[in-house]
Amino acid sequence: MDNQIFKDQILSASELKSAVQIRGGGTKDWYGQTPRGEVLDTRSHTGIIEYEPTELVITARCGTPLAEIEAALAERHQSLAFEPPRFGAGATLGGLVASGLSGPSRQAVGALRDYVLGVVLMDGRGDVLHFGGQVMKNVAGYDVSRLLAGSLGTLGLILQASIKVLPLPIAINSRRFEVSETEALRWLNEWGGQPLPISASCWCDGVLTVRLSGAQAAVTAAQNKMGGDAVSDGDVFWHSVREQTQPFFDTTSPIWRLSVPSVTPPLALAGATLIEWGGAQRWLVVDPASAIDAREIRAAVSAVGGHATLYHGGDKSVGVFQPLAPAVAKIHHNLKATFDPAGVFNPGRMYPDM
Repeated sequence: MDNQIFKDQILSASELKSAVQIRGGGTKDWYGQTPRGEVLDTRSHTGIIEYEPTELVITARCGTPLAEIEAALAERHQSLAFEPPRFGAGATLGGLVASGLSGPSRQAVGALRDYVLGVVLMDGRGDVLHFGGQVMKNVAGYDVSRLLAGSLGTLGLILQASIKVLPLPIAINSRRFEVSETEALRWLNEWGGQPLPISASCWCDGVLTVRLSGAQAAVTAAQNKMGGDAVSDGDVFWHSVREQTQPFFDTTSPIWRLSVPSVTPPLALAGATLIEWGGAQRWLVVDPASAIDAREIRAAVSAVGGHATLYHGGDKSVGVFQPLAPAVAKIHHNLKATFDPAGVFNPGRMYPDM
C-alpha cells in the first residue's frame, strides 16, 4: 500500500515538475543544501524484513528506526560495524544510506557504502528497481547499490536496503595520551603501519584517544606496547564522538569536514581542529575572528590531495560539497537524468545546479 502512495506522489510531482523532499526522521535535514519541496514521509514504510545472523545480513524497509535495527543486532551480539551516527531518536535506515555517514570505526572497518549489499529503489517514473542482493557473493548491480550511499535522496526513494553486519568485538580498551597535533599525526600513521587492533582515534585540544578492539590477547598486547592512560568512560566517549556531542561541535561557527591523506601535516587554517580516522578526517571550526573563506579552505585542502565539505552552519551559497570537475559533474547529471528525468527528488540537495 505504501508503494502505491509513494508512486502516486512521485508521478504527480513529475507531471507538475514540482520538488519532492524525501524525509524519514528528519535528523539530518541540516546536512547538504537546504531541503525543499513537498515532503514524502517514509516513516510508515517500516519493519525488518529479514535478519539471518549466520549470514551477517539484515534487510529492512526505509522507514525502520535505526534504534530498532541496532537493538535487534545487539540481541545477537552483532552491530553495524561502521557506527553510523543517529543525530536523534527518529533516525531511519533510509536516512542512514542516503546520508552516507560513518562513525569512529570508519578507519578500521570501512565506510557505510562498503556494507550496502542491495537496495530496492523507486525512481522518478514510479518504477521499482532492484539492485544487488542479500549476500556478498551476489554482485549484480552492486555498484549501483553503493552509488546510492550518500546520494541524499537525489536519485530516488530507497524503499529497502540489505546491510552487512559484523559480530561485536570480544574485547575493547581505550587509551589516552597528551600529545601535540603534529606528534599525534605521526603516532597515528606509525601505528597504522603496525598490526595493532586500532578501531578508532580522536585527537582534540592536545589529547589523543585511541580505541583498541578485537581478541583479548591482541588488545592486551597492544595496550602494553602503546602505553597511555586507561579511559574509564570509553563507551561514553566514543558515543559522543559518533553523535558529535563533544564540546568541540557545540558552536555557532561554521564546521568544515576535511578529507585528506592521513600523512598530511597540520593544515595552516585558522580555527579549532579535531582529528579522526587515523588522520584522514579532520574537522575545522572556523575562527570567527579570521577572514578565511570557503575558497581558501578548499584551496588549502585541494593542495594536499583532499576535499572540503561545509558540514554544518555557515553560508551554503558557497556550496556545501567540493565543486566537481567538469567530467565528473557530467556523470552526476547523466545519473540524475537517468533515475529522475523530471528532476523532482531533493533537487539541489547536493549541488545547486542538479
